[in-house]
Parts: sequence; structure tokens; C-alpha cells
Amino acid sequence: MTPATLLFDLDGTLADTAGDLCETMNVILTRHGRDRVPEARVRHLVGGGARLLMERGFAETGAPASEAQLEQTFQEFIAYYSDHIADHTVLWPGMEPLLARLDDAGVKMAVCTNKVEHLARQLLRALSIDQYFPVVIGGDTLPVKKPDPEHLFAAVRLLGGDNASTIMVGDSEADIDAAINAAMPSICVSFGYSRLPVPELGATVIIDHFDEFPTALTKILPDHFRDWT
Repeated sequence: MTPATLLFDLDGTLADTAGDLCETMNVILTRHGRDRVPEARVRHLVGGGARLLMERGFAETGAPASEAQLEQTFQEFIAYYSDHIADHTVLWPGMEPLLARLDDAGVKMAVCTNKVEHLARQLLRALSIDQYFPVVIGGDTLPVKKPDPEHLFAAVRLLGGDNASTIMVGDSEADIDAAINAAMPSICVSFGYSRLPVPELGATVIIDHFDEFPTALTKILPDHFRDWT
């Protein structure tokens, strides 16, 4: 039997990154004469990458940004965030032992994120979980990003996995829509950064804590995770 494959989103799924994303966005906004956006609000702006985050930040604080402003602030965002990528970011509770257990079981794992690839890899190293993810597909790795299904298909191919035994794990509409577009089952965490109510996203299973993850795996791929609960 082909080993199971798990594709994880990063921001809001593997780790709580909102503090650093919020501060970076606000630093750039204030440089350009805009007000800061409260962190509670930023959590609903994350998803789609840094450029889209800055676009949403401008929209939250006044007139929309021009294309020239977006390009400039995107570059500023990348530079500042790279220097402050894990000042406040932490793994969600239960994540580290879960990844170790999955790795021990031979599960194939990749990160599928709309974050720029080199920043995603930098953050995985900073969080000391990069060894679990031999494949990282970022927002700039391919000509497309989530919710395009090719973002997921590419990760599965590079892992040598099988689409039929793959689960997408995410927290937002981009993740779950990508899974739906790829005809793959999905697990959605309820504590991430979704702009829509999580029950409306259409995930196969919703979990409120990673302690519930083994049960979700057993429900979706019982032949692969029969003894996990």
C-alpha cells in the first residue's frame, strides 16, 4: 500500500504566525502614512501571500494601493519579515509530537503555502521542523498558487506519493478550495486565519486541536491509520 501523504499549509495551520505577520504589515503601512491594523483583524487578512496581505492592509486603512505601491511594499515586507520571521511565531500546541509520530510512521509530508518559498523554508528552520518536510511548495515556486490544484499535485509528485491517499491540511478557503479542486479530502483547523466561517469551507473534517488529528486521519484514510486512535 502506498504510504499516506499529508500536505500542510503553514501560516495558521502548522504555526501561529499572526504576530509577526501583523507587525510586519503594520511597520510597512506606517512607513506609507497608514494606520496600524489590530492583530485580531490581521488574522482575517492572512492567506494568499505577502502581496495580497499588503493589498488588504491598504484597503483596511484607506484608499486601495496602486500597483506601484503594492510592488514596493511587497519588497519592503519581504525584507523586514525575513529579519523578524520568528520573533513571536510558535507552533500550535501538539504539533511537534504529531509531526514526529507521522515521520516515524513513514507518512510523506510537504508544505503547500502561498508564502514565498524561501521565507517558508526559513521559518520551518527557525521552528526546527524543516526535517519533516523534504518538499516545500511556496507561492512563487510555480506559476500558480492555492487554490489552484497544481500546487498540491506538484507536491505529491515530488514526494512520490499518490493523490488517492493524500490529505490537505489547512485553515482557510485557499487550502480547502485547493483540496476540493484537486478532488482530495481535507482537514481544516478551526483556530487558524480563515476569512470565512470554517464550517462553510467544505472541509472533510474540522478539528479544534491537534490532539484530534489522529481520529481525523482514521476517519479519512482508515486503511492507512487504522490503529491511530
